[in-house]
Amino acid sequence: MNQDTFNIEIRKFLKLVGVTSQREIEKAVEEALAAGQLKGGETLSARMVLTIEGLGVVHEIKGGIALE
Repeated sequence: MNQDTFNIEIRKFLKLVGVTSQREIEKAVEEALAAGQLKGGETLSARMVLTIEGLGVVHEIKGGIALE
């Protein structure tokens, strides 16, 4: 295994996860605000699950996203 290549591939994957996740969160919040489901001052509970098939890895991260 080439450690440098492995690290680069991990970073590329995590960047993709971060960018696409941010877009999805922003879109969902904008739609919820427009529909009146959110007022804009809430803190949203969030959970991200990383699964690596073939390795049996399931890693869960929980947190909050404050809108104000």
